[in-house]
Amino acid sequence: MATTYLILSNRILRELNEVEMTSSNFSSSRGIQTAVKDFINKSVHDIYNEGAELPLLHSTTTQALQVGDGEYDFPSDMRRVDFESFFLKPTELITNGEFTSNITSWTNATTGAVGGGTPAYNSGGNGRLRLNDAAVSQAITTVKNKTYKVQVRVIDSASGGSSLAVKIGNAAHDTTDLNATLTVTNYGEGNVLDTTFTASQVATYITVINSDENNMDVDYVRVSRSDIAPKKLAHITYDTYLQTNKVADDVNVSSSFGLPAKVIRKPDYSSFILSPIPGEGEYTISYDYYTTHTDLSAHGDNMGLPDRFSPLIIDRSKYYVYMLRSDPQHAQLADRDYQRKLKLLKTDYGTHADYMRTDTITESIATTVGVSS
Repeated sequence: MATTYLILSNRILRELNEVEMTSSNFSSSRGIQTAVKDFINKSVHDIYNEGAELPLLHSTTTQALQVGDGEYDFPSDMRRVDFESFFLKPTELITNGEFTSNITSWTNATTGAVGGGTPAYNSGGNGRLRLNDAAVSQAITTVKNKTYKVQVRVIDSASGGSSLAVKIGNAAHDTTDLNATLTVTNYGEGNVLDTTFTASQVATYITVINSDENNMDVDYVRVSRSDIAPKKLAHITYDTYLQTNKVADDVNVSSSFGLPAKVIRKPDYSSFILSPIPGEGEYTISYDYYTTHTDLSAHGDNMGLPDRFSPLIIDRSKYYVYMLRSDPQHAQLADRDYQRKLKLLKTDYGTHADYMRTDTITESIATTVGVSS
């Protein structure tokens, strides 16, 4: 059973020999009951501040870049950012191309020429698009005359040797930019189509078609610029940025724009700066950060920590209660128990450095042990 705000509060009140609360009177608590509720949130703050990089708080986000815009805000729930995790990569143009939980964002493009089937969602794998005598399409925004990579993975669940048609052009089923066919020969793993196309206009349509009644499951559809390679961004301090890059970035001409290579944290920690300023818009930045937590409020709210660490919160809350009551002896005992359990939390959930060792046997060692090369 999850440890709710009410359960946690009553555990503390019982240990203090105080009157417990119910779900009906939780919001109208008074005196020591209200103090315990406040101390629980205060204790959770203490725990998270002791370990700002707890994996429990880890999150990854992305930021789509805009031409000429070199500064971007951090997420509103950001506690701390890992500046060694900033990567520049081409923007994925397909919406819901992984079919994780549904096939929304795709339009049923089945016509009389295709057949009478209906596109459907298949929960197999991590989610797939099922086509049998059916087709779907999606419009994406491209840059005219730019080249894009297309990757489609399809599984022939009926083992019938069906073929998936992939068409890209100015409308659904149009083949102005691409007309490719993928026939599945490996029924266990499926096949992957890797190809490119050059966009002939801004509005580009991609259509995937299975023209027979055998089930074909599309695992994913991905489209991104072919001339943008993923790269790691170097982190430099704001002072270094002022001395080395800011003058060039502040020149008010588009010729100073380019491919971002460095990331800089603003001193107020509200945003980050990219240098050079992006010269194209089909880039995305991905990075890791650690989130803040939300204070418990309603009686049924669950704490973010695993249930087995509820004694940690109880000990810290009791410490604050004893300090409120001017009882330093019991406060010291509660703090001792808290510090001991906090070490367990850091051991189990703290961030650890990963070490790599080579498995190469050097020539001198090989000679000693009699290993021939």
